[in-house]
Amino acid sequence: MTAKPFRYFLRVRYGECDQQGVVYNARYGEYVDLAATEFLRHALKPKDMFDGSFEFQVVRLLIEWKGPARFDDVVEIAVTTAKLGTTSFTLEYVLKRAATGELIATAETVNVYIDPKAWTKAAVPEEMRVALERAARGLVVDHAGAGVAV
Repeated sequence: MTAKPFRYFLRVRYGECDQQGVVYNARYGEYVDLAATEFLRHALKPKDMFDGSFEFQVVRLLIEWKGPARFDDVVEIAVTTAKLGTTSFTLEYVLKRAATGELIATAETVNVYIDPKAWTKAAVPEEMRVALERAARGLVVDHAGAGVAV
């Protein structure tokens, strides 16, 4: 049996919405970035993802909208490592309305590992590859205050 993916929960805030209470399209990129940050924070442990030893740049972001997120919705974002290349890794995201499971959007980021000294593309170190394959499966981070059951 495959473990559940890493899941991140956030609550849609008023300032992220238009006058109809629908989340602005540009905010989905921010939601993906928040989920990726929490995913990597936990996937790379015991390494600190902010210590400068794991630098990467997003080179591609694809978002496909399926339905609107609205003010005060709790959004569940499942994150998985979809592909590990020599110098890059691809993360996939599935955004759902937590209360109903309704699909809101899917997303994908292609990320290139950067040598932290030279700031040039480099091979992903083996210990980081292993961590990305392990991928914090089953972990839940709830920033929505929804008291999500694991």
